[in-house]
Amino acid sequence: MQQKGVQWFPGHMQKALRQIEEKLKLIDVVIEIVDCRVPLSSKNPFLNRLIANKKRLLVMSKSDLADFKTALQFKEYYQNQGYEVVLADLSKKKDIEEIRLQVAKLGQEKNDRYRSRGLKPQPLRTMILGIPNVGKSTLINRLSGRYAASIANTPGHTKAQQWIKVDKQLELLDTPGILPPHYEDRLTAINLALIGSMKEQNVPLTVLLDRLFVAIFAKNLVPNLELRYGISLQEPYDQNTILEMIAKSRGLLIKGGEIDYDRAERLLLKEFKEGLIAKVVLDEVPL
Repeated sequence: MQQKGVQWFPGHMQKALRQIEEKLKLIDVVIEIVDCRVPLSSKNPFLNRLIANKKRLLVMSKSDLADFKTALQFKEYYQNQGYEVVLADLSKKKDIEEIRLQVAKLGQEKNDRYRSRGLKPQPLRTMILGIPNVGKSTLINRLSGRYAASIANTPGHTKAQQWIKVDKQLELLDTPGILPPHYEDRLTAINLALIGSMKEQNVPLTVLLDRLFVAIFAKNLVPNLELRYGISLQEPYDQNTILEMIAKSRGLLIKGGEIDYDRAERLLLKEFKEGLIAKVVLDEVPL
């Protein structure tokens, strides 16, 4: 886990980083999105330096897939660092309204300046930032009430910036998801691959599975596995035995009745990513 970090920095991301820096002078409020399941791993330190002098709202998305108690601890952690923070399930109207309210509060100073000069307030220009697959396009579509931004459950889907006019009070600038050029801490990259923000092929499947089982055992999620796959496990737990039982439960066999371990491994990773096994937070709250 402590070996040299993962390298992943496609050319379109390098270009996007330059464009973000150029557009920031036009922006009133920055919405930075992180994934509730990995609130530290999904926070890009390069973006943090770029937007340090801007009014910022941190949205912890996919709260419906995370352990709520731990997510609240992370919310407090970031608030103590001076962030405005919203825990959000982006499918819920009340969470979208809360984000809209917090953006308006952060932009109040700009509107007060306009009114003090006898001018009509202008729409708040808001930039939405984050690494791939944390919900940027989903948030834009929910705020705008239409499919203004294309969505795909794959990292790196958005390739270019685009302005979206929501209404007379708000304009949004969508940006591609940008990962750091490399991760010195390999565990961070593995966490991102597990939740779908980094392509799985950038991290060996065996490494992802090892990390997943570490999380399952450390967070006492064995009962969740038993419930999900209708199996009964006994200590000491063994990864291959668990995969074999999952495969038999789901009929993942090859000719001759042999276990199809590859399909069982991929099923386990897929259902973990989709929150079907348990609601978890993989990162640890800093002390």
